[in-house]
Amino acid sequence: MGMSAWKRAGVCLTAVAVVVGVAGCQDGDGGGAKEKAADSAKTEVQTQNEMTEVLQAAFRNTSEAKSSKVRMTMTMPAAVGGGGTMEISGVQGWDPAVMDVTMKGPALAAGGPEAPEQVRMIMLDNVMYVDMGAKQAAEMDGKRWMKMDFAAIAEAAGDAELQKQMTNGLENMNQDPAKQLALLLESPNLKHVGPEKVDGVQTQHYKGTLSFDEMIETNESFDLLSEKEREELTANVEKSGLKGYDTEFWLNEDNYPVKMVVGMKMPQGTISMTANYSDYGAKAEVEAPAAEDTLDLMEMLGELGAGSEAGLDA
Repeated sequence: MGMSAWKRAGVCLTAVAVVVGVAGCQDGDGGGAKEKAADSAKTEVQTQNEMTEVLQAAFRNTSEAKSSKVRMTMTMPAAVGGGGTMEISGVQGWDPAVMDVTMKGPALAAGGPEAPEQVRMIMLDNVMYVDMGAKQAAEMDGKRWMKMDFAAIAEAAGDAELQKQMTNGLENMNQDPAKQLALLLESPNLKHVGPEKVDGVQTQHYKGTLSFDEMIETNESFDLLSEKEREELTANVEKSGLKGYDTEFWLNEDNYPVKMVVGMKMPQGTISMTANYSDYGAKAEVEAPAAEDTLDLMEMLGELGAGSEAGLDA
């Protein structure tokens, strides 16, 4: 494989890594509340108990759905990877975590002038596969898919912290709407804005703000962590400079989120993610590319290293 092919592959993977890196920086009634969230006749502000009941139903419904179609826009400040906007659309699942999406937008330019205008990405078993395109495949021994096992890469580097960050980055990139709802369960800062239409669908609009300390206090999942794990998590968040989350979501009449907006406050600015969800429960039939069409990034790095050593010996 020629060095130009390696360069273009590296450009594409750099762009993807920027997005993954940013992503890493982040009891109901049996499935339905007695009052539906988007009752168009209900315009008064809901009480805290009513909101909690609706949110519990939405959390349960979304968790049980396990998958949906998604359209997501991520906006990053200039101080984070050069900034820009990224659009992601496709299908995702969160039990298990899978994803088959197309990513496009100006933020891909972070990889340089040779970065592609859009890339298709498949995530399965904590491994990301990136479609490099037909042109690139011609210079990659006919293999158009690049396999990126971030955990394996980090493990080979002998950096446990890097391994955790990359793995979490993949998981967080595949935004689980149920987890976002869980952050606000029983939150004292949750507010009911009122009825609104989203893409022609009647919804109820809610919003809330959570500091990291409030996230720990209101999210029971943190109780499952050991004291050491909680200390490590807190230290990592403080190191990243994350101040908290601004969250807005719109629930349809069946208590499913149709839109969610999350703003992560960082010292460099606010990273904003807007996601529109539809077709809950649609089967996420995600399959890894055929092995003969796939080139492992670890093999690519090994080949580059061998080539460099040969050049030095010549």
